[in-house]
Amino acid sequence: MDLISALESLEPELEAGLAQASSLEKLEELRIEFLGRKGRLAKLMSQLPSLDPAERPKFGQRANELKESCNARFDKVKDSLLAARERASLARFDSSTPGRKYWQGSLHPDTLIMEEICAIFEKLGFDIAQGPEVEIDHYNFEALNMPPEHPARDMQDTLYITDNILLRTHTSPVQVRTMLARKPPLAVVVPGKVYRRDSDLTHTHMFHQVEGLLVDKNISMAHLRGILTVFVRDVFGPSTEVRFRQSFFPFTEPSAEVDISCFLCGGVGHIDNEPCRVCKGTGWVEVLGCGMVDPAVFEAVNYPKDVSGFAFGLGVERIAMLKYGIGDLRMFFENDLRFLQQF
Repeated sequence: MDLISALESLEPELEAGLAQASSLEKLEELRIEFLGRKGRLAKLMSQLPSLDPAERPKFGQRANELKESCNARFDKVKDSLLAARERASLARFDSSTPGRKYWQGSLHPDTLIMEEICAIFEKLGFDIAQGPEVEIDHYNFEALNMPPEHPARDMQDTLYITDNILLRTHTSPVQVRTMLARKPPLAVVVPGKVYRRDSDLTHTHMFHQVEGLLVDKNISMAHLRGILTVFVRDVFGPSTEVRFRQSFFPFTEPSAEVDISCFLCGGVGHIDNEPCRVCKGTGWVEVLGCGMVDPAVFEAVNYPKDVSGFAFGLGVERIAMLKYGIGDLRMFFENDLRFLQQF
């Protein structure tokens, strides 16, 4: 069969194939077979140089006409198949079926509480500071009055990358970095992730803290008590009582633990003659630690001796657990939507 005859035979064969194309997938296979880069028409066109020069224009013109005609046929059949698919889809659609509400996400409870805490301190004049989660030993311990072999390090045994590089155990290193970069007066709060080697109902290897630092001249425990009283009453309610208990932290002296009157039992220690499950019958709940900045910390950052300041630190999950009555810290990180959708 000569090339012209082979070219003319393509059209009836294509018509027969189009009549049997029952889906868009079959139609595409047929298009590739006839009009693809390696299809039957392309193979015939590749033999054009073998024709007599006088026959080439006629063959080329007919091949182009056939290509345009085939494309038009394909488009017509494709439109028909698409319309049939849409009709079938509409036939399955039941307009009386109730619609489904779009799922709406929300911020994680840790984020909600952290933003609430930071907003309170911003209103009190504190700036927000950030720093690296991977720290060097100097900023994480030594500049905070915890030299090597200091017993306080045992409470914060953590996740080390090298002998000198670790995942920070608190956000206090950011306070050191801030003091090295800024001269007093300054007031900052530092939110972020911290890491320790813990895992139980009330501890996880990763959790969130917000720590605060205020440095100026003539700062006293009275300023610290006033700031923290405003904070806890903003979070837990205006009738919340505040109690300071003597404690120890290497980077503050004197140091204190801050308790608040139990929000569940109202500070009486019992409900219906049964011990309160939150305060265990004491009427008080611990919420954070604080104290006056140790002079050794100021010395490490070359601050003048005539300044004083206070620092405090709290666990974000701890505040959330108390505020929302959550019994297991690990629930914050299990990604259970039933828990997360409650906030």
